[in-house]
Amino acid sequence: MPLNPSSIGKFVGWALLVVLGLNLRPILSSISPLLGEIRQATGLSFQSSALLTSLPVVCMGLVALVGVRVEAKLGERRGIALGLMMILLACLARWLMGQGSALLVTALLGGAGVALIQALVPAMIKREFHYRVPVAMGVYSASLMAGGGLAALLSPVVASHFQHWQAGLGVWLLPALAALLLWAWLPLGAAKNPQVAPAFQGLRNRRAWLLALYFGLVNCGYMSLVAWLPAYYQQLGWDVLPSGTLLAFMTIFQVIAALLMPVLAQRGVDRRPLLWVSLLAQTFGYLGLLIAPLQFPHVWVALCGFGLGACFALSLLLTLDHHRDPRQAGQLAAFVQGVGFLINAVSPWLTGWLREVTGSFVSAWAVLTVTVVAMLLVTRVFSPATYRSGLEVAAPGHA
Repeated sequence: MPLNPSSIGKFVGWALLVVLGLNLRPILSSISPLLGEIRQATGLSFQSSALLTSLPVVCMGLVALVGVRVEAKLGERRGIALGLMMILLACLARWLMGQGSALLVTALLGGAGVALIQALVPAMIKREFHYRVPVAMGVYSASLMAGGGLAALLSPVVASHFQHWQAGLGVWLLPALAALLLWAWLPLGAAKNPQVAPAFQGLRNRRAWLLALYFGLVNCGYMSLVAWLPAYYQQLGWDVLPSGTLLAFMTIFQVIAALLMPVLAQRGVDRRPLLWVSLLAQTFGYLGLLIAPLQFPHVWVALCGFGLGACFALSLLLTLDHHRDPRQAGQLAAFVQGVGFLINAVSPWLTGWLREVTGSFVSAWAVLTVTVVAMLLVTRVFSPATYRSGLEVAAPGHA
């Protein structure tokens, strides 16, 4: 249902975006600062422990690909509630069970919950905030990234307080519970609508695939940094807490970019100039990690964070630009996120594999640098004149 035009109704809508976003990354980012303790306790290898980050992202991709089916079966109300419940249960299980196999199962469960929410929120933003879609997407993206940063910062603190790493992972059931109660109380979210287009209609459209590949590649660095940035600096001699704070520092700039760049995007329809700036920031950040990681670590991490925060929000906004209808835009966004997150899932695994083979993370930063430079070149094709001619006007299979 549309938001109440009163100031209270508007505030509730914005607050809801923040609360939902905060719950979508702790399942990933709480792992990295505690990875040394987790590996010691469970015996997981670097590649196996990378699955703790990769598996949730695989779930995000697979569930997003059937997002329109989820909408038809559950609707936004029940779909988002189910997603929050799955995140809550995953965090509870992590607190109670410390085996490596249990952690992998909770990665799947929590990832599926995150995926349900991410598949349904873009259409809700397009419908409820149709005059302020760029700003709403920025608030949602910034909240999502803030949740990841808070988890990276606070998980080792909580683990130290309770003298057990499991507490640092499990404590994130509390914000999931709060969000679930708030969502149950608020009368928001569209009812289910069984009349939807086929879930995989994007398979027949080259522009949909291009958007999906672009989304995956401009954002894949986030998963690698969340999984391995603290481990990289621990390898260079840093302690656990300082290396974990690097992720929190990165998040500050992610949040700034996710809020600032969509606000700037509100002034026009061409997203390419802002995307170019964002990708250049990533490029210089990865080069810094590659060439001079100990000289100016916070500068490189800030550049990576700014570029990644902006790219996530702007690439989703670019996707929503391709359809006027909220439900069609939501279906396209679900497809784009589905393929994109499957690409993202490869990133931390590939980084872990390169670390095993070479004994260093340097090769991983080189691969990310090359990828981002390639995306700088691809960005030029996203002229606003091609948006609806590529998806709404062209017949299926002739994008």
